Amino acid sequence: MALFDLPLDQLRDYRSASVEPEDFDAFWEKTLWEAREHGLDARFERVEARLRNVTVYDVTFAGFGGHPVRGWLTLPAGAQAPLPAVVEFIGYGGGRGLAHTHLLWASAGYAHFVMDTRGQGGAWGGGGDTPDPVGSVPAYPGFMTRGIDAPESYYYRRVFTDGVRAVEAARSHPLVDASRTAVVGTSQGGGISIAVGGLVPDLVAVAPDVPFLCDFPRATRLTDRDPYREIGNYLKTHRGRTEQVLRTLSYFDGVHFAARGRAPALFSAALEDQTCPPSTVFAAFNAWEHDDKTIEVYDFNDHEGGGPYQEAVKLAWLPAHF
Repeated sequence: MALFDLPLDQLRDYRSASVEPEDFDAFWEKTLWEAREHGLDARFERVEARLRNVTVYDVTFAGFGGHPVRGWLTLPAGAQAPLPAVVEFIGYGGGRGLAHTHLLWASAGYAHFVMDTRGQGGAWGGGGDTPDPVGSVPAYPGFMTRGIDAPESYYYRRVFTDGVRAVEAARSHPLVDASRTAVVGTSQGGGISIAVGGLVPDLVAVAPDVPFLCDFPRATRLTDRDPYREIGNYLKTHRGRTEQVLRTLSYFDGVHFAARGRAPALFSAALEDQTCPPSTVFAAFNAWEHDDKTIEVYDFNDHEGGGPYQEAVKLAWLPAHF
């Protein structure tokens, strides 16, 4: 697919038409308050991963509704003093997988916490271990329309809350320096990192790659590729609900979380990306509140974005913020 979105010079000035709900902050304050009514109950069980240079813990903590959420904490072997932490969120359809597939950040000397995404893990990778015990009204297959009739019941209310609690769980470990915590993620993981970056005010860095879940009004009309297309397919059979659906999605739009971003940020976008069109990524980047922000642009790439090249950029960028 050749270039299909706005030219780069227009992307750098593009602003989303997404309308922020008047009670956006109150909605999320109430959501997180309710989640914190449940004890975090973060448990770290050391596992034998047969890896000489890292130590791995199987993690369980209480997320939205007190529901158990799984994760991995990987530390450089022999770590004795608290380390800066990288909390990572996973792309759409994937789960935390197997411990040996997450070695980059611990190899670079960081504490690395990977959050399993509730209900996901069946599409690629090594699987997931966190169910989503909350039911849903009729939805299109996938996760994008689960509970979409209202913000209180929408699937990503639970996931974003889990993301905030994942940061709290990571920070609770004695070998994690809670004052030096960054969040990262690609695609859906990038969207979650933007949300967490807007909800947790004292992160030191946020690095979303080709992020999903941004600028819903444009994304749902510009691309016919899943997962955004799930919303269009839902509206094909639930005629007349467009306004209601867009209202729900406005509480979860990365553009509005970005407007609350208080940490330095490193974004990436790919100009041939049909899954997360570049204008939707730039919408969040341009709205990011902190002045220290940069975006890497990959001109001939689709949703793979920069791949290992972007990993190298992050490895060079993060140390200055710890």
